[in-house]
Amino acid sequence: MNELQKKHEIDLIQYWGMIIKRKWVILTFTGMLVFFTGIFSFLATPIYKSTVTLLIEEESSKMLSIDEAFGFQSSVIQDLRFFNTQLKLLKSKSLAERVAKRMNLLARKELSSGNSGKSLTGLIKDFATLKWLKSRKADEGRELKPVPRADAYSSIAESIRYKIEVRPLRDTKLVEVSYSSPDPILAADLINTLAEEFIDFSIEKRFETTQQASNFLNEQISNLQEELVAKQKELQRYGQEKEIFFLSDAESTAVNKFASLNAAYTQAQINRINAEATYRELRDLDVESLPQFVNNPVIQQFKTEYSRMKNDYEEKSKIFKPDYPEMIQLRAKLESMKEELKNEIRKAVEAAETEYRSALNREQSLLRLLEQQRSDVVRMDSNAILYNSLKIEVENMRRLLNSLVERRNETLVSARLEGFKTSNITIIDRAEVPKKPVSPKKKLNLILAFLIGLFGGVGLCFVLEYLDNTIKGPEDVEKLVGLPSLGIIPYLPSDEEGERKTGSKHYGYSYGEKSEKKDEAVEVKRIELVNHLYPNLSISEDYKTVRTSILLSHADNPPKTLLFTSSLPREGKTVTVVNMAVSFSQLDEKVLVVDADLRKPRLHRIFKARNTGGLSSYLTGKLSLKDIILKTSIPNIWLLPSGPIPPNPAELLNSKKMKEMLEEIKKGYDIILIDTPPVLAVIDTLIVSNLVDCIVFIIKAGKTTKKPFRNSIEELRRAKSKIIGVVFNELKVKKGDYYFMNYYRYHQYNHYGNEEG
Repeated sequence: MNELQKKHEIDLIQYWGMIIKRKWVILTFTGMLVFFTGIFSFLATPIYKSTVTLLIEEESSKMLSIDEAFGFQSSVIQDLRFFNTQLKLLKSKSLAERVAKRMNLLARKELSSGNSGKSLTGLIKDFATLKWLKSRKADEGRELKPVPRADAYSSIAESIRYKIEVRPLRDTKLVEVSYSSPDPILAADLINTLAEEFIDFSIEKRFETTQQASNFLNEQISNLQEELVAKQKELQRYGQEKEIFFLSDAESTAVNKFASLNAAYTQAQINRINAEATYRELRDLDVESLPQFVNNPVIQQFKTEYSRMKNDYEEKSKIFKPDYPEMIQLRAKLESMKEELKNEIRKAVEAAETEYRSALNREQSLLRLLEQQRSDVVRMDSNAILYNSLKIEVENMRRLLNSLVERRNETLVSARLEGFKTSNITIIDRAEVPKKPVSPKKKLNLILAFLIGLFGGVGLCFVLEYLDNTIKGPEDVEKLVGLPSLGIIPYLPSDEEGERKTGSKHYGYSYGEKSEKKDEAVEVKRIELVNHLYPNLSISEDYKTVRTSILLSHADNPPKTLLFTSSLPREGKTVTVVNMAVSFSQLDEKVLVVDADLRKPRLHRIFKARNTGGLSSYLTGKLSLKDIILKTSIPNIWLLPSGPIPPNPAELLNSKKMKEMLEEIKKGYDIILIDTPPVLAVIDTLIVSNLVDCIVFIIKAGKTTKKPFRNSIEELRRAKSKIIGVVFNELKVKKGDYYFMNYYRYHQYNHYGNEEG
């Protein structure tokens, strides 16, 4: 397996160990999330939803007709613009205000009081966003200036719109409209009232359009009637004055020509009136409220695309902010489409105006020709021709009047049908009072909270694990500096900690104890000399393992002088030196322990020896070598204490006498273990490191951080020191931990070799 494969290899056992190690983080995170979710779910105000089903069919024309009133219309919705418009109208503010006024919602406490209808989650959200401060300021402003009643209905309408949900059913003309409220009766009453008001609103809008056309026709008919009465009086007065009783149409070609021009003029008047009506209707069109009767296919196509883009923009505005790039681009397209639609409407208005102006010019031209022909007729037979012309004008006016009256009667009949409340919108299923709330969904909330808490807790474990900058095991050392592990020393409590934990059964992780002794409590108060005082504990085997690793590091020529150091103080190097001395002494080797820490010596306290003379005394020439080496109470172990603390430790250690001393003691002892200060604390260790065979680096597992450790190793390597490996000290092994498994497997194998047979 190459290095790249090792780098990307997923160690599931390691991940499982990380999870077990921080299981309380997962349990705490999950428990808190489930606890608070349960509180919110059980204390939150229940919300009820009531739904009404509507059938929305297409309008066949702008004005309400008899056929449409009795259901003779197409069953297929061809214009999506109309359907989308109806969906938007269902959530319009004007419709909500109609509902609020009809139900007198100002008198309903659940709608008129501030936060009384809010859920616990809503109250917490308002408090967290300081919305309550804004509400208080708004209330103070309202106290200073009375708010009109219309504004009160407007605010209620806004709250109603927020809770209305419109959902069209796919591939049908049906639409489900829902309203959510803490009061189930209010939810049912309000959504039913909304459906009824929506139907009335639709009929009123259509009736309003019909009424506008009717008013225009009435105005034209009134003007035409006045002109007809005046012409009839003129005809009667002229006939009485000239005593004309009958004239034949064949009396003169001028009369026939006059009659033709008069008929053309009458038709031009009809065309002009129709063109003017079309122009007036198109002139008042608006992009947002374009009616169904417009027959311009280009406008219809642009309106459909504009409605689609507008709906898309409004749906995405619920997800994205206005300054989101996609929203900006969509808004630009929407504005561009709106401008194109306005241009098409403007073109249609201009075309209608042009047609109207053309019809008006044609009418005026025919009028001039008619007046000219009338003069000719008068010249031929003034009395008879003038009489006939007046008679023809009267007849044409009657025909025009009859046409307009017939059209007006149709609109009046359509207007009277408004009283039948007929509409293309029908209530299929009325809303009923809901029996169960739709939220909060307590069971679902708790399940989701548990799952989110579980996965979130696991994620938090990994975050904490990767934020942990300490060295946890041999793999970390291998990745950082490429040094092997010489062994792992498990954690034992110190004297003070043992005193605090009275009755503790922490016996050094004795996995190697026999089964009949596994429940026997051994109280260990000192880690120093533990393998001498408690040789049956498994920790003794751990030190023997380190000893074996050191000896095997140079199988042909085992090292004789060993230097023990660490990155920073209090990482257990002195304790390791002492216990390693005991391990080497058990091989019947003569072991000399040298305390080269001339700043904070400690070995003499552990071995309970005097420190009046020592290494500093020898290096300064005050005592000889045989005067400072002391025999300890432990067989095969001698101690060379530090002696009095000198003012210049580095200069003494870097002296020629120090080198001579090491060469001298090598002759009389098999193993020499040297305790030195931390590498990053002083330069003493770097000086002595060049004088020994090899260096053993001590790491306090879970405490030593990566950067100081890496810097220490780099300092030693720059000093050309021979580092054979690291010892992990005070590893707190727990069941389920990643390193526990390797540690446990090692002990099983180790004690397998020690069992009888």
